[in-house]
Amino acid sequence: MSAQGPARGPVQGVGRRPAAVVTGLGVVAPSGVGLEEHWATVRDNAVKVSAITSFDASGYGVHVAGQVPGFVPTDFVDERLLVQTDRWTWMSLAATAMALDDAEYDPADHDPYGTSVALAAGSGGNAFGQKEMTGLYGRGPKAVTAYQSIAWFYAASTGQASIKHGTKGPASVLVTEGAGGLDSLGHARRVIRRGTPTVLAGGTEAGLSPYALACQSVGGSFSPGSDARSAYRPFSATADGYVPGEGGAVLVVEDADAARRRGAPQVYGEIAGYAATHDASSTTAPSEDPAQYARAVRLALADAGVGVDDVDLVIADAAGVASLDEAESRALGDAFAARVTDVPVAAPAGLVGRLSVGGSALAAATALLCLRDGVVPAVGNLQDPDPVHAARGLELVAHPRRADVDVVLVCARGLGGFNSAMVLRRHAPLEEDDS
Repeated sequence: MSAQGPARGPVQGVGRRPAAVVTGLGVVAPSGVGLEEHWATVRDNAVKVSAITSFDASGYGVHVAGQVPGFVPTDFVDERLLVQTDRWTWMSLAATAMALDDAEYDPADHDPYGTSVALAAGSGGNAFGQKEMTGLYGRGPKAVTAYQSIAWFYAASTGQASIKHGTKGPASVLVTEGAGGLDSLGHARRVIRRGTPTVLAGGTEAGLSPYALACQSVGGSFSPGSDARSAYRPFSATADGYVPGEGGAVLVVEDADAARRRGAPQVYGEIAGYAATHDASSTTAPSEDPAQYARAVRLALADAGVGVDDVDLVIADAAGVASLDEAESRALGDAFAARVTDVPVAAPAGLVGRLSVGGSALAAATALLCLRDGVVPAVGNLQDPDPVHAARGLELVAHPRRADVDVVLVCARGLGGFNSAMVLRRHAPLEEDDS
């Protein structure tokens, strides 16, 4: 495979913006380690939430979480690096390696300035930071390692992925809580339009340490349910909160023409539209006012050039908090008010818990698999759906089904007022992408 020269700007011709397509997917999530294991969980509509066993979490107001018990860090990360980094970085490095393998893309075969890393981050290396701070306060400064300064930092996963794979393209970290996975992908499209042909985007989260749960518990939104079925029931009449989770996904995003020239083995879909808004209503919770959320959806659809009747599936944010589910329902109902038929709404997050940045990255990966295989997934753990959502023209999908899926809208919200929406659609075969 020949090396590409450094990209200095768009090469597709005057007035044409390069299409950003996804050619590789890597998943580390409660639904599975690996793309197909995750996809099997979604197709089977299998809830993968379980009791927290690594420590006693009863004092934090939550009993179950979306955990990744099958993840073996040493399968992906050198033991010398393990002691320098946090679990969320291990997961990002693993997902990145799987995504690159899936795309058959080795950054070493390309100009180092032609590959960028733009991952999202949520709580950073919270478990590592807790261990170091415990040492500091219990035994003094000499108990703190030099790695504390880099392991907890929000950009740690971006930096470690860039170092491991020798990339020198623009490096970024997006910190917008639950919306971060989509925002990183939106940023990836922007980087590609500016001339860098390949971007590693998405993100993972590992927010199940005592410190991380203490921070999340301040919001008072944890579900008190003691088992998988009684906790985190998005869009249900009995919804009473969410459960946290770990993991996420990393995606290889490429300039479509560059992917064609190198012979990429597949294109899962195109990032056709993206928008982000902010409602500035709270520093600790998503807004219960649907206006800015609905605006993000409308802007993303307009950016993609698709109408409300063109959307085959919506993957919702699915907060699992009754007031926030109500706000999302109102936002989607407003945005799709002109649609002729009910819009199918899925929420695979109900199977795994809310993964912060990893959740929206995983939702995007799931949406691309829906395009690939023609599957409409369900609202995970849907029980006793609140009828108000159907009255707004939303079909809460109860069971996965086969269907033609060409356009998917993915939505996400983040604590602090972040709203993001992304349109993913089928992309024309690579050989049709003539420069």
